[in-house]
Amino acid sequence: MGISQYLKEIGRGKQGARALDRVQAQDLFGQVLDASVSDLEIGAFCIAMRVKGETPEEMCGFLDATHARVQRAGSASGKPVVVLPSYNGARRLPVLTPLLAGLVARGGLPVLIHGTETESARVFVRDVLHAMDIGASSASTRIADGQVAFVPTEVLSPGLKRLLDARKLIGLRNSAHSVVKLMNPCDGPAVIVSSYTHPEYAVSMAQVFEMQGATALLLRGTEGEAVADARRLPQMDGFVRGRRVTLEEGRKGTLTDLPHLPKEVDASTTAGYIGDVLGGRKPIPDSVALQVEHILRLAKA
Repeated sequence: MGISQYLKEIGRGKQGARALDRVQAQDLFGQVLDASVSDLEIGAFCIAMRVKGETPEEMCGFLDATHARVQRAGSASGKPVVVLPSYNGARRLPVLTPLLAGLVARGGLPVLIHGTETESARVFVRDVLHAMDIGASSASTRIADGQVAFVPTEVLSPGLKRLLDARKLIGLRNSAHSVVKLMNPCDGPAVIVSSYTHPEYAVSMAQVFEMQGATALLLRGTEGEAVADARRLPQMDGFVRGRRVTLEEGRKGTLTDLPHLPKEVDASTTAGYIGDVLGGRKPIPDSVALQVEHILRLAKA
């Protein structure tokens, strides 16, 4: 079945569109990733899914297609790899995803950060990691216990990178922006740390983790990044092979004892702050410390 048949189903508008089953969604997304369809068809797919919205079953199909094609990293020791997607970057707050990675690695686990730049006006994780002298690794890298590795999206999956870049032309996010936050780019056990920005995504992303049988942590992160907001204590939900567990109930409002975050969000300043926290010269934000504890427990589970 060609992609035009799928477009007829998903492209009928908010009220008239029909959802695809998992197998159909896998076939459709696989063709899109393989670039076996035209740019016009890819644009139509992006707009149609943006208007309709993905069902959890469709997202599972998209993930099935992605997992069949992604170049996989892995653990050198067999311990679960902690996977940190980083695609939103810094707007008003510093990108502290490398801090979370460093703290988890200090707990003895291999950590994989994957991501790419998705906008032009933000500071992204690659910039901060470069300032910390952490360069990009190959997709087939074996990550040692206590090591933080960064693999760019274009190395893991050129097809996903092309879809993410479509935002620059279309001006809207598409299904790939959700896929990268849910996928497991490892060839062994992993703990996927994922975040959402709107409450409705918390529901749908949780359903996907359950259906995928994933081990994961889901929270409302910092400006879309998968690290807890240092100014708040967000709700954190865990998944152990698809079974949902509440890790942290969360607390409404702003914390009374706020950390002294840097006022500037540039890569050099952020890297300096992260270095000070990892070196013990500045305290670890409470919410981030709790997130690290929950990740380590999930890895043991």
